[in-house]
Amino acid sequence: MKELASQHPRYGYRRVWALLRAEGFAAVNRKRVHRLWKQQGLKVPKKQHKRRALGRGANSCTRRRPEHVNHVWSYDFVMDQTADGRRLKLLCVVDEFTRECLAIEVERSLVAADVVGTLKYLFELRGAPAFIRSDNGPEFVADAVKSWLKQSGAGTLYVEPGSPWENAYVESFNGKLRDELLNREQFQTLKEAKVLIEDWRLDYNHHRPHSSLNYQTPAAFAASCAAAPLATLGQPPHTEEHSTQLS
Repeated sequence: MKELASQHPRYGYRRVWALLRAEGFAAVNRKRVHRLWKQQGLKVPKKQHKRRALGRGANSCTRRRPEHVNHVWSYDFVMDQTADGRRLKLLCVVDEFTRECLAIEVERSLVAADVVGTLKYLFELRGAPAFIRSDNGPEFVADAVKSWLKQSGAGTLYVEPGSPWENAYVESFNGKLRDELLNREQFQTLKEAKVLIEDWRLDYNHHRPHSSLNYQTPAAFAASCAAAPLATLGQPPHTEEHSTQLS
């Protein structure tokens, strides 16, 4: 448990408990892990957040919920920099139903044409989603992007301006990316950033237990969806935490 906490300093005891079970400690009791966690002083300090009213816009994630794999994707940009102060721009794409991170494109600059290029690759790889949700950033509302999405058969869900909580799935993902990687690593070069960020993306999909999926990994949950008849698919399983976060 201490080794896992050292490897993942931003994980709480529930996520470490899920990792222990995944590593073969099937009989381990969560309450025991919690007790030992507190005894060892491993508790992660809670961050305080101002509460916001739930998004009520027509395209918000609370009004237009994902219902199955490839139903709704969402995307957004995250900014960072290399050690020399030069900008890094990250385009993150998430399947809202499975919570999988489908891509994180990392460049010094990304424009509408780059957004189309990333989506074209993902559509060829996974098929087009029914909808893709985003804010009203210039790269997402550009005619080139809207025209290409229309031709590809994917609808657009633009959230209300100034309401990032209406795009909560990708915003939650961006927070984890920043907390668990970007705030902890200083990238020397663009190439190093690309490698480390892709490594983290794969770890997030295949090894990081997700609380909103009953501590399954996104990849494991997606695999279970692929094996189930479409008619049986509803909302992803969730724990009590789901009511307050989408982690």
